[in-house]
Amino acid sequence: MGDINMGLIRALTQSVGGTLGDQWLDFFYQDAMPDTVLVTRGQRQQSGRGANRGNENIIANGSGIAVADGQCMIIVEQGQVVEFSAEPGKFTWDSSSEPSLFAGSLGRSIIDTFKTVGRRFAHGGDTGKDQRIYYFNVRELPNNKFGTTTPIPFRVVDTNIGLDIDITLRANGVYSFRMVDPILFYTNVSGNVTKDYTRDQLETQMRSEFLSALQPAFARLSAMGLRYSAIPGHTLELSQALNESLSEKWGRLRGLEVVAVAINSLSAPKEDEEMIRNLQRKAVMRDPGMAGAALVSAQADAMKAAASNTGGAIQGFMGMGMAQQAGGMDASQFFAMNQQNQMAQQQQQAAPPPAPVAAGWACSCGFANNTGRFCNDCGSARPQSDNWTCACGLANTGRFCQDCGTPKPAGNWKCSCGAENPGRFCQECGSPQPS
Repeated sequence: MGDINMGLIRALTQSVGGTLGDQWLDFFYQDAMPDTVLVTRGQRQQSGRGANRGNENIIANGSGIAVADGQCMIIVEQGQVVEFSAEPGKFTWDSSSEPSLFAGSLGRSIIDTFKTVGRRFAHGGDTGKDQRIYYFNVRELPNNKFGTTTPIPFRVVDTNIGLDIDITLRANGVYSFRMVDPILFYTNVSGNVTKDYTRDQLETQMRSEFLSALQPAFARLSAMGLRYSAIPGHTLELSQALNESLSEKWGRLRGLEVVAVAINSLSAPKEDEEMIRNLQRKAVMRDPGMAGAALVSAQADAMKAAASNTGGAIQGFMGMGMAQQAGGMDASQFFAMNQQNQMAQQQQQAAPPPAPVAAGWACSCGFANNTGRFCNDCGSARPQSDNWTCACGLANTGRFCQDCGTPKPAGNWKCSCGAENPGRFCQECGSPQPS
């Protein structure tokens, strides 16, 4: 395994009661850590074979250290991280060797952090005067509640109706996070705690930063074209956007990341929602057919209201007629416009594609946009190409085919207009072949 000359030596389970077990002077182990605890100091579990009864801050050479699932253990010497293990198992401490650095599920990033803020010590180094073991909770920690105390700006974009406005949103829900770099957390947050560093010590600060990151995260979702009502169905994208916004304070400073976000409610003020609905309704009227249908419906409602007024029905009908004569459009006009639009669309779809534009040719005078037989600027005749097509299908310019070697067919004659012809009359100008 390559672990023999490392700071932590793997101890196989069956060897606990054997030779390595006999060598263990102290044994460090931490039970499952509750969700409320982020960091705890490792406590010495004295065994019957012997114990270090001296300084509490000295880890005896040959001591046993156990790491459980969901934990990361680091060893601190003189305030600096000298060893860690994120892999579950039992290990033996060798104070005279290089660190072994068991990264486990935390991956390469924690090793890079160790090289930056930790300390490597040479073979045969003396034991430090202050050594401590800390266990970190690296499981996903759920049920962190959040709620916006002030509205968050959100841009609403609807390309279908040409809508682009800013509104405000209120949201509440829960999120989960986990520790992905315990060395950063120890270096920048917890430090040498005497017993536990609990979640509530950081909760208020994290909630404030989380809410501050919601605004740029919502802006990213808006740029994706999502409507605010669809955000609860895109929590994965929201988590990614939040991690991007929080990367500086949470990722690179504390070694934390957002795992998941669950939104319980997301709402806009009633006046903003009503404004959007009104704009959407008005945008529908751009379609002549929909506008005509709305007008017919309004006229029907007006006729019902006039008919139900027994005292003024005649005046109501007269008013409707006067309104139409004053310049209002009739529903039939809207329907006619809609029919014309549909016919125009059908004709456009049925029309043949436009003919390709002939490629222009350049005259020796410099004019390059000629499409006919003669130059539009100086009147010179279009140069004739010497291209000919062989029976094998290849186009050639020389006297022989470049593919099969067949000679250029004989019998063609060149007219005074410049065209080469195989028959008795010129295909370009119709002149007969000279005798």
